Amino acid sequence: MKINLNADLGESFGAYVIGNDEDLLGVVGAANIACGFHGGDPVVIARAIARAKETGTSIGAHPGHADLQGFGRRAMTLSVEELRLSVIYQVSAVAGMARALGHPISHVKPHGAMNNQACADRAMADIIARAVAETDPDLILLAPALSQLAAAGEAAGLRVALEIFADRTYEADASLTPRSRSGSVLHGQAEALAHVKRMIEAGGIITREGAVLPTPFHSICVHGDGAEALDTARALREELADWGHTLVTLPEAVAR
Repeated sequence: MKINLNADLGESFGAYVIGNDEDLLGVVGAANIACGFHGGDPVVIARAIARAKETGTSIGAHPGHADLQGFGRRAMTLSVEELRLSVIYQVSAVAGMARALGHPISHVKPHGAMNNQACADRAMADIIARAVAETDPDLILLAPALSQLAAAGEAAGLRVALEIFADRTYEADASLTPRSRSGSVLHGQAEALAHVKRMIEAGGIITREGAVLPTPFHSICVHGDGAEALDTARALREELADWGHTLVTLPEAVAR
């Protein structure tokens, strides 16, 4: 199968360094670049875009809640207009920088709590999907497989790339196990590789209880802020190739 490997990048800001953009951008096929609300600043964003251009990595905007202290991982309640304009503002900022730097964005992937909330809340998912379509209807929405966000993207007429997570476990409803629970994050290459291999072979998401939730998927996410992200991404890229899969950019993974 053609498969994409993605990571959340550009999340450093000011004096704070998060992740390893330079090296990860030589491994993954798609980068979700923070827009400044949960991480990222103009210099960091520009550097990530420039490095992605060098490596031929497709890029997307990674909007999140305005929550630097919580890294965008705390749930927030916004009005319809606040959420809509927050997404439009953030996507437009990264899209404008990317266009100016000669490497336009191809997709949008919400971050952290915004993503998790939209995966369960169809009304919130619809607002986000419509905001993406308003900004640019040709953008791909990168959304978790079997989520309300993916369904909302389809309803809004967007191309939707379905993603699974290499380093996170799943609940029975296909949602990610909350980070507050023990075992929600998989550590080390061996655990991540085994998790991904099981999902590919099963043709769907594998829950913590071992149930299979059948679904196609186009992209595999490795969280870029993790200490083991680079090693895991490299190992995944090698193993996926060894298993006979072709690593591609995100637009190539969902080409019509």
